[in-house]
Amino acid sequence: MRTLEQWFEEYAVSHQNPKNKAIHYICVPAIYFSIVGLLMSIPSGIIANTLQLNVPIIENWAVVVLLFVLVFYVRLSIAMAFKIAIFSAICLIINYYIAQVAPLWIVSIAIFAVAWIGQFYGHNIEGKKPSFLKDIQFLMIGPAWVLDNLFSRK
Repeated sequence: MRTLEQWFEEYAVSHQNPKNKAIHYICVPAIYFSIVGLLMSIPSGIIANTLQLNVPIIENWAVVVLLFVLVFYVRLSIAMAFKIAIFSAICLIINYYIAQVAPLWIVSIAIFAVAWIGQFYGHNIEGKKPSFLKDIQFLMIGPAWVLDNLFSRK
């Protein structure tokens, strides 16, 4: 199994151009955020009825999926899993409030589409294919790489 640093080194190969990196710093978190919003948009009756939950922010598919996402990160780094957990909680909270004023699924699809257009534009500038075309796990490495680059003390 590769270490988090090995994943980052391989991911960084196709993210050298400063413009592409800047685009990724915006678009990768936006994609993550929009996926959380899309998951929150799925009716959650099964979860609520099965687990008998009455806490609106917890009784949705996003929380269930994010628990599995955190398992992926824990296997790589406890510290990174903690950072992803904080970012995930922020995404859940903001999406919860967006859902109070607008159809969350529409907002999420719009953010998702614009962010992916940005990603592909960034890779066009870079002149290299997105890493996830080589290994789908890079879709999970991207958010960690962005957090590491934005908030590390390097």
